[in-house]
Parts: sequence; structure tokens; C-alpha cells
Amino acid sequence: MLRKIRITLAAVFFIGLTLLFLDFTGTLHHWLGWLSKVQALEAILAFNAVVIVGLVVLTLIFGRIYCSVICPLGVLQDIFGWLGKKAKKNRYTYSKAHNGLRVFLFTLTLISIVLGMGTIVRLLAPYSAFGRIATNLLQPVYMAGNNVLAAIAEHYDSYAFYHTDVWLRSVSSLVIAVVTLVVLAVLAWRNGRTWCNTICPVGTLLSVFARFSLLKIRIDTDKCKNCSLCAKNCKAACIDFKNHKIDYTRCVVCGDCIENCHSAALKYCGPVSSPKAGTSKASSETAGASRRSFLLATALATTAALAQEEKKVDGGLAELLDKKAPERQTPLVPPGAQSLKNLQTRCTGCQLCISECPNGVLRPSTDLMRLMQPVMEFDRGYCRPECTRCSEVCPAGAIKPLDEVEKSSIQIGHAVVSPDHCISALGQDECGNCARHCPVGAIEMVPTDPDDDLSPSVPAVNESICIGCGACEHLCPVRPLSAIYVEGHEVHHNI
Repeated sequence: MLRKIRITLAAVFFIGLTLLFLDFTGTLHHWLGWLSKVQALEAILAFNAVVIVGLVVLTLIFGRIYCSVICPLGVLQDIFGWLGKKAKKNRYTYSKAHNGLRVFLFTLTLISIVLGMGTIVRLLAPYSAFGRIATNLLQPVYMAGNNVLAAIAEHYDSYAFYHTDVWLRSVSSLVIAVVTLVVLAVLAWRNGRTWCNTICPVGTLLSVFARFSLLKIRIDTDKCKNCSLCAKNCKAACIDFKNHKIDYTRCVVCGDCIENCHSAALKYCGPVSSPKAGTSKASSETAGASRRSFLLATALATTAALAQEEKKVDGGLAELLDKKAPERQTPLVPPGAQSLKNLQTRCTGCQLCISECPNGVLRPSTDLMRLMQPVMEFDRGYCRPECTRCSEVCPAGAIKPLDEVEKSSIQIGHAVVSPDHCISALGQDECGNCARHCPVGAIEMVPTDPDDDLSPSVPAVNESICIGCGACEHLCPVRPLSAIYVEGHEVHHNI
């Protein structure tokens, strides 16, 4: 029963989180957005006290079920491990914990967070690693399948699906996702939970509390036959059957050992592992069933969350090709990030905001210090003032929640004009595209010669009201570099 409950709940979390990253319409966030909020490291960085306390209490009662149920990378390891068991049964064996390596990697992660060196954190964080895999490897396949359905529906005059662009956001992020997936698959195939119990900083942190958990898998030495089936099926390699000991800092309460024990020597229970004298077998089984029901009810209770209303963003702009991003002195980061420092400190690079951006503005940074964190480019669209999607989905507090009014008053950068490239300023043609489409009216066309109204016009930017949305840069017809571009601000300001 324990294993069935674990698999059911793990499937709910894994499928839900996968769909959350695959969905490019943003509609599923209304129902599934809470799944990203209960991830451990993201909750810590967001100072989400409710989730943090909840996960600690959950671990102190049930052990490390977070790693086998809630964490998507942990579930992905179980999938690879299951495939390995299909190839060869009883493939695992007991091994001592690599505590030195665990402590070193956890300390390195902690120091990186304190010093703002987030690249190491982003490489090791489990939810972020899964997010990159889903965004870079699975979402393009999902979108391509959607386009096939859209073509079929269009043939029958149906608009149940609509076509969307499939494009590569970042080569470096794709390479990191592929390498992570390969390493994870090899480790899980050969040794089960090596990543989870040695590399992952979240697993190391939860192992401290799991040592003192109320409910544990315990060995009844009177029934144990020392057949070693429990150890051979333990993906965490934490069961020392010869000495009848279990390393609870590594046990993820998967229940595989209980299912494979032929002598019923393993139980998931409290400190008292066997019934007291005079207690009937039926009473013992009833108590066990009650504990399992309590586990199921408590785990399901953690799935309750309030959904938020999604907003639609209109489109219809013509596709502009061969636009190149300028070399900005200061990177542009989304409204709600507040500053480059805040984003760099808290963002785990899960890329959920990137996969959810409906305007194609966000993509992973290739800068080493900000590797895989979101930056803004306007070659495919611009940051629409009415769109607050990235702030709604961020689970780590790197992008604070905003409403439309707040976003429209936040200055993330300002437009800069290059008169030597502007076709209006050069007298080649009357353009004014940037001024016509500026959503806040921060640009106007003025004569290059103030004394001659018939002289060629050049864009003039009112930096005090420009919010840096990038509409001017995106819609500028000059190729390959726009005649007007947006320069970022290290600290965002309210206008």
C-alpha cells in the first residue's frame, strides 16, 4: 500500500510539473502553478515560511518523502531506475554514504547563495535541473505536436489549436540540459539515487531532519532471514541487511524494500516496530492500515492551493526576421526582479518564466555569473505592459508578483537612439515607427535642425517616462541592428 500511495502521488506531481513547463498558453498555471511553489530550494529563496515549515514537518513525520513524491528530478531518477530494474532485477547493493562529498557540495551551495555566485546553485538545484530538461528538450516536441494538430484542425476549418513558433532559446542551456539528463540517467540506471543522496543540496538538507522522523521503515530482526532482497531493491543503497540497519538520511521511503521482503520483516511504522503482548494480529493490521490512511490523507492535504486568474495577451504583430540584439552595457531583466542583484541571488534558473513568456522576450543568459537566468531580448517581441506572466509563475521570489498598473510604472531601462542608423534621421524615408508604437508615449519625432521644420526627423526619448519595454527596438525596421535600442538599469525604478 505504501508503494502504491507513493507512486500515485509522485505521478500527480511529476505529470503536473511537466505540463506546467510544457504549456506555452499559460492556461494550466491557473490549476498547477502551486506545484512550483512547494519546491524546497525555491521556497527557501522566496522566504515562503508556510512551505518551508510544512516541508520540515512533513519530513519529521514521514521521512524524505519529498524526494520520492514532490521533487520532479527525484521522480525522474525513479523512472530511469525502474527501466534499469526491467533490464536486471535485484541490481542494487548496500554502500556507505559519501558524507564528505555531501557536506562539501552542500557547503559549496550555501556559500554560493550567500556570495551571490548562483551558477553553482543553478547547476545542482533539482527543480531547476528538471525545468531545463523540460523546457529545452520536451517543450519543443510538445509545441511541434501542437502545430501538427493545428494544421489538421485548420484543414477542417477548426481553430481549436493555433500555430506557435518552435525556436531555440539558448544553445548553452540546451547543452547543459542534455548533459544533466545523460548524467542523471546513467547514475540512476546503475546506482539508483546517487544524485539525490550525494550531489543534491536539497536531499542533504532534508536528510538532517529525516534522521529524526517519526515514521520509518524498520527491520524486525525476529522475522528477517538475511535474504538481502531488501538491499538489492533499495535504490538509495541505504539498507545494511547484515547488521539490520537502515541509513535514514538516505532513505526516501519508496516502499520497494517492503514489497520485495518475503518474510514481512519490514514495516513502515513508529518507534514501536512490533505489537505489544496480548495485541491481536488483526489489531496490528488495523493500526498499520490507519497509519497508511493517515499518510495518504496528509500527503493529499498538501496539494490544496488557491489558483490565480490568467490574463490573455493579444498578438497579431508581423514577424520580423534577422533582427540582432545589441551589446547592452547592462542586461535587461524582467519587471518584478527589482534589480540585477536580487535576480542573481534568488533565481535558480528553472526557466519556468522563459517557457511561459508569451511574447518570446525571455531567454537564458549565457553570461557565466548569470548563467541560465532570464534576460530580455526584443528580436521576437517586446515586453507588453499588460503581461505579468513571469511574475506570476516565479517560485523563488526572483521576480516579484505584479499587477498591470504596477508593471506599467516600473522602469527596467530606457531607450537609446542611434541617429547614424535611423532612416528618418538620415533622410532616407519618413518612419516614426518607434514613436507611433511606444505604449507610454515616451518617444516623439523632432527635427534634426530645430530652426528648420522640414529637416529630417529623429526620435527623441523622454527617459523620465520610458519603461524599457522594448516596443521601439522590436518594431524598428532597420536591420540587423535597430536604430533604437534599450539599455538596462541595474536597479529598477518606479516612475
